[in-house]
Amino acid sequence: MKLIFVDIDGTLTPAGTNTPPDSALRAIRAAQKKGNRVFLCTGRNLAMLSPLLPYGFDGMVASSGGYVTCGDEVIYDHPMTKEQLETALTLLHRNGVFCTIEAKEGTWGDENLKDFLAGTEGGNSEIERWRRALKDNLNIRPMAEYDGSPVYKVVVMASEDRKLDEARSRLGRDFQFVVQDVPAHGCVNGELINRAFDKGRGVLKVAEHLGVPAADTVGFGDSMNDLEMIQTVGMSVCMENGSAELKKRSRLICPAVTEDGLAWAFEKLGLV
Repeated sequence: MKLIFVDIDGTLTPAGTNTPPDSALRAIRAAQKKGNRVFLCTGRNLAMLSPLLPYGFDGMVASSGGYVTCGDEVIYDHPMTKEQLETALTLLHRNGVFCTIEAKEGTWGDENLKDFLAGTEGGNSEIERWRRALKDNLNIRPMAEYDGSPVYKVVVMASEDRKLDEARSRLGRDFQFVVQDVPAHGCVNGELINRAFDKGRGVLKVAEHLGVPAADTVGFGDSMNDLEMIQTVGMSVCMENGSAELKKRSRLICPAVTEDGLAWAFEKLGLV
């Protein structure tokens, strides 16, 4: 049995959408029928990944590893503290960094983030997801309406990387600043991930829970927030549409998500 971990945006689906190609769904079902298990492994929180759950995944590594399930069982749940969140937002906001915060069941964003992103062009799969989500009003509420729910992750966007410097120096002990490949369009984007977890450790938690060696895990990703997963799994796969840096660190490059890449890789790796 292989444990297969699949990122969503730019990997399972075109960035910012919730509909996988039919070829990917057929491959996933065939892999499961063969006895393998397939998990979502994503930066999305539970609320933002929930439209994909009807496709029948075997569990999830959500919120970049902060919330992990196997079947219906929650095997890891680690939000940040209230103090950590308040400190992060204070440091980021006073340096002109735009933020969204993600709880399990809700997402809140700075009120002027939509206007900021509207003035940028291009980007990676993560920034495209946010641009589409804000444009389509996909249940991202204003920061002023934040209800105090435990938060797992802070997403950051800024016009210049240096605007993250103060937060990095003050928060670096507790959080990784996972910044995507810096694009030419002038918008730096990334995430503050609690050093207590990451996607790679989420993979290991599932493997340990099921008694499967890490060597029998396969991971599919496209951006630098997939790095720990790619470094952890027995077989690492990056999408052709993915980060140039992640491709260098992956054992296999498969066609783009829009070119039936998952189906191609599943067949090549003997998962179906």
